[in-house]
Amino acid sequence: MKRIALLATGGTIACRQTPDGLTPALRASQLLEGVPVRQDVEIVPRDVFRMDSSNIQPEEWSMLARAADDAMRECDGVVITHGTDTMGYTAAALSYMLLGQEKPVILTGSQLPLGAPLSDAETNLSCALEAACQGVAGTYVCFARKLILGTRAVKTRTMSFDAFDSVNRSLSGMIDSEGVHFLRPQVIDRPYCLRPEVDSRVFLLKLVPGTQPDVLDFVADAGYRGLVIEAFGLGGLHYIRRNLVEKLRMLRKKGVRVIAVTQCMYEKADLSIYEVGAQMLRAEVLSGMDMTTEAAVTKLMWALAQEDTDRWLSENLCGEVRTGGR
Repeated sequence: MKRIALLATGGTIACRQTPDGLTPALRASQLLEGVPVRQDVEIVPRDVFRMDSSNIQPEEWSMLARAADDAMRECDGVVITHGTDTMGYTAAALSYMLLGQEKPVILTGSQLPLGAPLSDAETNLSCALEAACQGVAGTYVCFARKLILGTRAVKTRTMSFDAFDSVNRSLSGMIDSEGVHFLRPQVIDRPYCLRPEVDSRVFLLKLVPGTQPDVLDFVADAGYRGLVIEAFGLGGLHYIRRNLVEKLRMLRKKGVRVIAVTQCMYEKADLSIYEVGAQMLRAEVLSGMDMTTEAAVTKLMWALAQEDTDRWLSENLCGEVRTGGR
């Protein structure tokens, strides 16, 4: 008998219509009504919180990591129902917080509420539960019959049932009429240790031509400890007339960690190729390589709350950076 924990957090999948719009209302046990489950599987429902995912923030990531850790002690796997809008951030954050886990943690949700005409909720939840029964360790997003590594899941569509893509990494798995197929699971190469601490003082800046350097003064004055820059192309930024590089040097002198990723959805940032990127390297800016924005932001928040922050930032922890065959 497999035991799978179902941790409910709200989201569209749990919504009901109210005079003010869709609001999360269903409990974990109610989500299971009408969803087919194998006879040799016991589902253990638990309500963690009930929120629209736009309201889910780092404090909820920590709460959810602790709940998943508790569930893994007594169950063979964990399924988390979650709103789609910030699911990519939560999946990446849990990947770091649960680093080294030996059991599956699978996030899912839906574009339409459970029970609504044409809803994708039942299929997504059923697939996630079945995927968790396979016992493949790691943190994943299960959506539209795809399994995506937690640090690679990005919501790319607002209305389509195929709402998530696996960015810069092939799918971890898929579900078809023959069952669940894990094609490229997460590499587990270190002992498990729950690390739910997080420091939310991280600022995300998307560059546009003409970005004023004084925005980086705000980052320093407001007490942020980390900055993720979505730079141009391979990692470019301007330093003529509006010199962003000098301000980045100022931030580094004040102890603010800076990671540069590319605004391009696919492929990587490489600060070593162009002069404008090399300027950032000389300013001690870290290259985020092919990390998604979600993975970079959550990794920086998480690493800032750990001892040996720079060591964690320099390593590929759970597939967030492409290295070798990983």
